[in-house]
Formats: sequence, structure tokens, C-alpha cells
Amino acid sequence: MSIKDLHLIHPDHTFDQDRKRPAERRTIVVIALTTIMMVVEISAGIIYGSMALLADGLHMASHAVALSVSAAAYIYARRHARDRRYSFGTGKVNALGGFTGAILLALFAFFMGWKSLGRLIEPVDIVFNQAILVAVLGLTVNGVSFFILGAHDEHHHASDHGTTHHDHEDHNLKSAYLHVLADALTSILAIFALLMAKHFGYVWMDPLMGIIGMILVARWSFGLLHSTVLILLDQQGPEAIRNKIVEIMEADNDCRVVDLHLWSIGTAIYATELVIVTYKPATPEDYKARIPDDLGLVHVTIEIHPCLADEKKCAMVSPSA
Repeated sequence: MSIKDLHLIHPDHTFDQDRKRPAERRTIVVIALTTIMMVVEISAGIIYGSMALLADGLHMASHAVALSVSAAAYIYARRHARDRRYSFGTGKVNALGGFTGAILLALFAFFMGWKSLGRLIEPVDIVFNQAILVAVLGLTVNGVSFFILGAHDEHHHASDHGTTHHDHEDHNLKSAYLHVLADALTSILAIFALLMAKHFGYVWMDPLMGIIGMILVARWSFGLLHSTVLILLDQQGPEAIRNKIVEIMEADNDCRVVDLHLWSIGTAIYATELVIVTYKPATPEDYKARIPDDLGLVHVTIEIHPCLADEKKCAMVSPSA
């Protein structure tokens, strides 16, 4: 093969990121529903004087923006999957979209809490029946959106190798899911607060529910921030997968894995680099062939060193963390 033909064997680094994912289509549908309901709830909150209802509408506004970020992340990752400027494809755009959505979630949680505190200090009159009706409508839309996104996609069972659902989740979809879940929560809190205020005169329950909603939503956003930051900073991949790689490579007692790096490059897919010391070196392809497909390793780089020391010293070499 000539030098000019080498480009023909250039490895494909798209890792299936160029296909249109079902989550992308579902997210766009939810954006449309959320935008419509956002306009209705904000208008009703202002007209009927409900802080809880207005907070729910403002949440929907933030979530419409965040969902748009999620949709844009899917589209960008798909359209640029074959761009060779990205060494390991565009899979991390997924985590970046989740990270951005988490920041927006935290900002609007803070805004909702701030406005609720203001209403505790200076209460306003509330038109209860109309406000409750709109809040119920908002909760219905949230339920439909929840179903469209497919909540079951966010809960993967542990694999045979001991990895949890956290290791395989679509963080971009999780961001969209949490925004819809936060909307549903604020709708429920708004309905509860409005009923308490209407029947028992507890008008202060309306802004109090806004504060409670702020705390819960902020907690969700910080959890998503934590998980996406770890991926964006290339934290070592799941220990169960690393241990399985070492176990497979050292099964014949002829070699030792002395260095191993595993990191996420997309949803449930990983890249790994490892250094092997062995008495009887094989080709990198031989070692790669040992790795089962269900570990999610789509890019494997292996460095091989012959063991020139005595048997005792070679056996003492242990893999790095």
C-alpha cells in the first residue's frame, strides 16, 4: 500500500454520533409544548396574582431555553461527528449540553427563590380558581412531556461488570428530563399552595412553595453539574471496567498492565490507553481482540513492552490506578 492510500484506513472516530437519536426528536416536541404552556402560565400568574403560578411559568421559560440547548447539542454533535478536529468525535457535546442545562437550572432556581422571598414580604391578591385551573393544565403538559422524553431511558440497570446506570446515562437527555421534572414539581407545589390559600387562608403558602421548589431544583442542578464536570475533565472511567480490562489482559499470567487510562467520550462509550509488559509480546490487535464488545470500548490504544527483567521483578509490577 502506498503512502497516498493510507488515508483509506484512517480510523472512523464518529462512534455512531452521526445518527439522529430518538431523544433529539422527542426533545424538540417537548420544547414546543413547554413554550406554549410557558406563555399561558406567565400570563395567568401576572393576571391572577399567583407567585407560585408565575414561578412555574418562569421555570417553563428557563426550561424552554435549556431544552433548546439540549436539542442544539444533539444537532451539533450529529452534524460535526465526522469533523477530524475532534480527536474522539463529538460525544462530549452531550455532557456539555447537560452541563449548560444544569447551570440554567441553578440560575432560574435562584431567581424563583428571590421572587418568592419578595412575595413573602409583600403579598398580593390571588384569583384562586383561575390560577388553580392553569396550574393543573401546566401539570398535565408536564406529564405529557415526561412521557414523550421517556423517563425509562434515564434508568439503566447495572451491567454484568458492575457498572451503574450513572455510567451509561445520556446527560443531555437527563438535563431535559430534570427540567421537565422540575416543572412538574413546581406545578404540584403551586396547586397545593393555591388550595391551602383558598380554603384555609394560608396565602403565605404560595411563596413558601416557591422557596421549597427552589431548594429541590437547585439540588438536582448541582447533581447534574457534578456528573457532567467529571466527564468534561476526563475523570477515570468506571473502576469495574478498568478492573475487567486488567483481568482480561493478565488472564494468561504472561503480561502485566502497568498503566491504564479510561475515560468517557460519549454516552456509554469509552476510550482507553494501556501499557503492557510481557514476556511474549503479541500484536496490539491480538490484545484488542480479547476485549468483549459489552465493555463499551470504542477506541483502544495499547503500548507493549517486552519484559527483560527476571520473573520475580516482572510479577511485582502492578497496574496504576
